[in-house]
Amino acid sequence: MINFALDCDFMTKKPIQFKTEIKGNRLARAGVISTPHGEIATPAFVVVGTKATVKALAPEQVRDLGAQTTLCNTYHLYLQPGDHLVAEAGGLHKFMNWDKPMFTDSGGFQVFSLGAAFGEGGVTKFAKEGTQNAQTMVAEEGAKLAQVDDDGVTFKSHIDGSKHRLTPEKSIAIQHNLGADIIFAFDECTSPQADYDYQKKAMERTHVWALRSLNYHEQSGKAGTQGLFGIVQGGKHRDLREESARVIGSMEGLAGFGIGGSFSKDDLGEALGWVNNILPEDKPRHLLGIGEPEDLFIGVENGIDTFDCVAPTRMARNGTLYTKTGKINIFNTQYKNDFTPIDSGCGCYTCQNYSRAYLSHLFRAKEMMAGTLASIHNLYFIVNLVSAIRSSLVAGTYEQLKKEYLG
Repeated sequence: MINFALDCDFMTKKPIQFKTEIKGNRLARAGVISTPHGEIATPAFVVVGTKATVKALAPEQVRDLGAQTTLCNTYHLYLQPGDHLVAEAGGLHKFMNWDKPMFTDSGGFQVFSLGAAFGEGGVTKFAKEGTQNAQTMVAEEGAKLAQVDDDGVTFKSHIDGSKHRLTPEKSIAIQHNLGADIIFAFDECTSPQADYDYQKKAMERTHVWALRSLNYHEQSGKAGTQGLFGIVQGGKHRDLREESARVIGSMEGLAGFGIGGSFSKDDLGEALGWVNNILPEDKPRHLLGIGEPEDLFIGVENGIDTFDCVAPTRMARNGTLYTKTGKINIFNTQYKNDFTPIDSGCGCYTCQNYSRAYLSHLFRAKEMMAGTLASIHNLYFIVNLVSAIRSSLVAGTYEQLKKEYLG
């Protein structure tokens, strides 16, 4: 039996506070997360700036499109330029000129993408047909860049092949150097193809790692300036998800919770409901790595406060753009002489100044500006969609908004 009592005996001030302002239908709610760098009105979309930059955009552009907060990646910044250099620069906020709230993840997703998911095209957190048993996973270990054990993960850099090791303590130490307002406990994000036995083992490992992360965080003296979120795992299995929510939710000292791992696309809402009916209501809940428009509505209805996802900018750089009537591919011939905005009525800088025809030209000509203008639009669309969802919860018009976007 694991003892989840903390090894510290001192109290610290809480850098992260959460207040619910409005409760909607089911588990939906509107609230405010207070951080050392300002407030986040929730629900909110967290813009991903993996390597201390939102690809193709300056921080000023990210602010201007309405973003309240960003998330940077511990694994990538540890390898390049190095967390000690970022600390020497005064932390990520000064390093990348971002004066608003910031998250960093734990590196756990890279355990997934370099380990269990290595070699799978289009890494995703949504399950496909079939499962992968433990024996098959072990047999394939030799080809992977990450090896997981109960103490941590040993991996090879995707940059130069050098060998490194992450443990819960090391992950938190790196995140301390990076200096984000909200940081995450080290976890093992499993493949959607992993079988039940492996999902259970990884979940139990994640619980132990969460406690180790929390103990290290409390003892470091950083608990007064950075808030630590624990991560719920368990795959698509109800008993595991509920067990994980009970264990992680009972850990005193956590500032909030992340919900990670793999899901079934059709059962996302149900799985989130299992978890959020158990997690404490007085702390924020973040859905890790999922944030397509339909996912946002599902998440909000089932108690999610914040989301992060690379999809808006990744799709933008490849020419896929959001509109209120669905996605469009700007490479399609019909847009070469379409002089209307990407999305009629959109208030973003791109739609106010440029046409589909111009974006089509930029992408076909492989001009750098293509990624910039497309990313501005997609991020504006998603950030302001979540903002509109929040406003609709406050105004009592959520169902009307949902019908408008998903009908």
